[in-house]
Amino acid sequence: MNGTTLSGRYELIERVGGGGMALVYKARDTLLNRHVAVKVLRQQYVHDEEFIRRFRREAQSAASLSHPNVVSIYDVGQDEETHFIVMEYIEGSNLNDIIKAQAPLQTAEAVHIATQICDALEHAHANGIIHRDIKPHNILIGKNGRVKVTDFGIARAITTSTITQTGSVIGSVHYFSPEHAKGVTAGEKSDLYSLGIVLYQMLTARLPFIGESPISVALKHLQEPVEEPRVVNPMIPQSVENVILKSLRKRPEERYVSAGEMLRDLETCLAPERKDEPKWTYASDAEDDAEATRVIPAIRGAMNAAGRPAANEGAGATPGGAGAPVWREGSYVDEEEEERRGNPWVKPLIWFGVLLLLLGGAWWGVNKIQDIFVIPTVKVPTVEGLPLERAKTEIEAAGLVVEDPIVYEFNREVPLDYVISQTKKDEEARASTPIRLYVSKGIEMVEMPALVGLTEAEAKAALDELGIPGERVEYDTEFSDKEDPGDVFEQFPPALQPIDPLDTSVRVVVSRGREEIDMPELLGLTAQEAQAMLERAGLELLEKNIVREPAYFEKGRVFKQFPYQPGDPVKPPGEGIMIYISEGLPKEARATTYTVVIGPKEQGAESAIRILVTDAMGERVEAVNQKVSSEQSFTFEVVTSPSKNASIEVFQDDAKLDQYTWTHRQAEESGGSANAPRQEEPEEPFGEEPAEPVDGEPGNEEGQSSSDETEQTVEGL
Repeated sequence: MNGTTLSGRYELIERVGGGGMALVYKARDTLLNRHVAVKVLRQQYVHDEEFIRRFRREAQSAASLSHPNVVSIYDVGQDEETHFIVMEYIEGSNLNDIIKAQAPLQTAEAVHIATQICDALEHAHANGIIHRDIKPHNILIGKNGRVKVTDFGIARAITTSTITQTGSVIGSVHYFSPEHAKGVTAGEKSDLYSLGIVLYQMLTARLPFIGESPISVALKHLQEPVEEPRVVNPMIPQSVENVILKSLRKRPEERYVSAGEMLRDLETCLAPERKDEPKWTYASDAEDDAEATRVIPAIRGAMNAAGRPAANEGAGATPGGAGAPVWREGSYVDEEEEERRGNPWVKPLIWFGVLLLLLGGAWWGVNKIQDIFVIPTVKVPTVEGLPLERAKTEIEAAGLVVEDPIVYEFNREVPLDYVISQTKKDEEARASTPIRLYVSKGIEMVEMPALVGLTEAEAKAALDELGIPGERVEYDTEFSDKEDPGDVFEQFPPALQPIDPLDTSVRVVVSRGREEIDMPELLGLTAQEAQAMLERAGLELLEKNIVREPAYFEKGRVFKQFPYQPGDPVKPPGEGIMIYISEGLPKEARATTYTVVIGPKEQGAESAIRILVTDAMGERVEAVNQKVSSEQSFTFEVVTSPSKNASIEVFQDDAKLDQYTWTHRQAEESGGSANAPRQEEPEEPFGEEPAEPVDGEPGNEEGQSSSDETEQTVEGL
């Protein structure tokens, strides 16, 4: 779109960046005569209402902010199907480029940058706006060192929307907060987490969490502890590490309360009094024994004043009721128990009988159990490497069962639905023992990203992030009438197709812009011939661009082509190609039929005669080229103009024999035809003076005949 003017005001100069949703151009505001940055929604999204709403929300959110560390929004508009936002243009670099070139940064520089970012976030949060995509790519640093936060493309005004976008997690996975990775509502503290990762990256030259896929990185945000910055870079002060550790807590409630609190911590973390402060830890990091099992003593029943159990607290029925124990001499006595004591042989006899019964039953039961429940052992079959259904059949045939659920795992070596491993391999087990099977889900596939419309560098970054090896990516360049030079306009495999990132060959076709064609030579052709030649070359000649006017050129022929000269490169269809067709000589021109009589050098021999004409029609145009053995007359046309006389050069056997000048005045007076002086003239009578040259006729210059020999004889005078 370079060279395009939007809304008649913003002239796009060059593309300076781009993301998944929009492209960013450096532009000139022709009304205020200043440079601006114009963010243009990608063409593939112009009919996507969701993207357009998100794009407009960016402008509305960011336009409400006015802060020295936030990129200012100037205008928002639409030109036909092109949606765009006009914002402040920052002359400088983004933080991502600086980290790649210089990281790890000096501690003071990194803290200074983080402080300005935090200041911008405090202002945004105070206005109810969460950025949601803090990363080095969205941090611009001007040549004056001023930090500017940009790209509120996925920011949301929390005062106007509380909708959770189900199934869509927006942002950059390496800078996600744990709650962002879960897909829940991301609040102000998510921005502080992302800022902590940016500070971590500036000071260590690496990201805290990396993985083979975006999902694995997101899981690390949720589950894995961050490697302490001072382990990576021991030069980081403890006070600065404390800021990072607090901002990267998994639970939002354990981070800074607000951007303002984090800003105050950043502003003082390099102060001398904080140089030797202890490492920051959170109270929940200590082992919590609150849930440990404890022995609780039993609660004894209450005793009355006499040392007896209180009423209704004894082990029997209510005192005085049937079967109740009776208080006698300081203790309760069960009257029924006293009756049983009167027959002391009864109880042993009963117990003896019971014992016999138990022994007999036990003996019978053991034998019965041995007959019924003793389970034989079987050899566990090896089913690793077998298809799942066959593995099930072999396990069940051995008298075993397949444990439910079957465990499925991605595996590059084992085909889909084949057994990777099993429990109790090469062992013996009792019948009906469950065997756990680990079954291959095949290769973990990912979706091919959409590369069309990205620059070659952006496409390469997207493929690198997906884990596709560089040697499996082929970059070709071809001419394209639709895409800007350097943009991808074709890809294979197509977008969203499932691929194996380690085994898929990718072809990316990058635009070389429109194909250029060498402008053909059109001079001397008719209009129809010129048009046909241009069409064969893939170029277009509009009827309105065929200009007919008088010229010193053959009538009906092209005497000028504009603006492309023969051999100039032209991009189809060749806008503005013009040709000029001669309508004949101008009114002031004079055409004269000129006759030269000449013979061979020696009588009876043969000589080669050449006559060259220089006049208003051209330079040294060959009028005659012929061999003669006797004197002959050669007639040809010469054209003169008020500013151009004619010169006739005569050659005999490649030696210049004569040269005649024919002036415009002579042509006007000639009546349309003239004869050159004869090669040999009769001698003048003795004693007569030579005739004076006629004004405007040839004189006695070198290479010309004398005045009496060059006097022109005009027929009809």
